[in-house]
Amino acid sequence: MTKKKEAFRETFKYAFIQTLPVLFGYLFMGMAFGILLEKAGYNFIWAFFISLIIYAGSMQFVLIGLLSGGMGLLSLIVLTLSVQSRHIFYGLSFIEKFKAMGRYGWYMIFSLTDETYSLLCGMNIPKELNQKQVFFTVAALDQSYWIVGCTLGAIIGSFIGFDTTGIDFAMTALFVVIFIEQWYSYQSHLPALVGMFCGIVSLFVFGANAFILPALIAAVCLLLVFRNSIKQGENKEVVQ
Repeated sequence: MTKKKEAFRETFKYAFIQTLPVLFGYLFMGMAFGILLEKAGYNFIWAFFISLIIYAGSMQFVLIGLLSGGMGLLSLIVLTLSVQSRHIFYGLSFIEKFKAMGRYGWYMIFSLTDETYSLLCGMNIPKELNQKQVFFTVAALDQSYWIVGCTLGAIIGSFIGFDTTGIDFAMTALFVVIFIEQWYSYQSHLPALVGMFCGIVSLFVFGANAFILPALIAAVCLLLVFRNSIKQGENKEVVQ
């Protein structure tokens, strides 16, 4: 086995293990989307290309209603920006890393979902592996899980009808697992506490339908204020 093949095998193995929680979450959520899309009158071909080209998670569920409702293009653009605006903040911490990835950086920007972002932030990549290759493999695997789930769901939905109530909780459970893993992986819990505080306060102030963007803005501002404290906590972890 050549060195390149060996490196690819090790990178794929590491990335696959890291993305296992996303695999199960995306399969179930993707299947839910595919089933709902099929019930709206769009077959598995639509499910495949929507998940391949749009790949927007929650926005895809919103899209099901929009396809039937005849919303105007401008309204659709504004709604999409409002729903997906949180990704602007996610990308800030990876601007330089994605730039260094060359043409692959464009795909990383496109594929930066909530779950992929969480994995990229929480991974302790072994020194013998190439970080750029690991990042790309993680992102590509996550999208492949989503594509398979959406397409499979549409196929199943065309043959079997069943109640999908509660299946969307799989994504909530996935976030809980990722959060717990990151909590135990880092000595400084300040970022997590800031995020929880901003989220809870924004939820009470703005309501469940409009709290994400204000919470992100507040969290970014507070994290900038406590930036030095966070770095000191990370340095202590390295020393120990």
